[in-house]
Amino acid sequence: MMKPLLTTHCSLLTTHCSLLTILLALLLTACADNYTFSSHPCYLVIDNAIHQNPTLAASMNPVSPGTFCLVTADEARHQYRFENNAGQRSVAAFTAIDMRVTRDVGMNNGVIVGYGALTGLFYSYDRECPNCFDPEAIPVRSKPLTMYGDGKAECKVCHRQYDMNNGGNVIYAPEGDNDKKPKPLTRYRGSTTGPFGRLAVSN
Repeated sequence: MMKPLLTTHCSLLTTHCSLLTILLALLLTACADNYTFSSHPCYLVIDNAIHQNPTLAASMNPVSPGTFCLVTADEARHQYRFENNAGQRSVAAFTAIDMRVTRDVGMNNGVIVGYGALTGLFYSYDRECPNCFDPEAIPVRSKPLTMYGDGKAECKVCHRQYDMNNGGNVIYAPEGDNDKKPKPLTRYRGSTTGPFGRLAVSN
């Protein structure tokens, strides 16, 4: 009579352990998310099925990683501006839907999106140098990154270089740089449904 009871207790213990393992995994994932992604306000949605913009499309193509596109919004002229690290530039007028939506394009009106050639992941970076730019400064002084065809981004102020193909890690710092732990590129949550699909960036 004791054997079934013992089996039941073992089953309950196994179930409890499994639940605790799942909860711990979820907690660790949440912590990793908070560490990886910026909490700075950012909201941008572009439907490239409507815009059909080739500059943006090149950066949202998973079969050609390593192309990154800087997206800015010109609210005065009601248009998006696109510039990628392959040298393409273009603009797209806001649609009626775009005109009704409120945008918050990173820390200083600019996000960089694209698939990493080393990881295959879709990245969304802020266009300002994370080690030089201060969004709280008065007046705000832009420290924009310069993108290169090999997937590097460089700050012309501190001269650090970042690897956009691999999560925005610092890959070069000038001699005399005393910062032992420089910040990687600021990242937002980003997704795309394909080259001529939907781009969504948020914090």
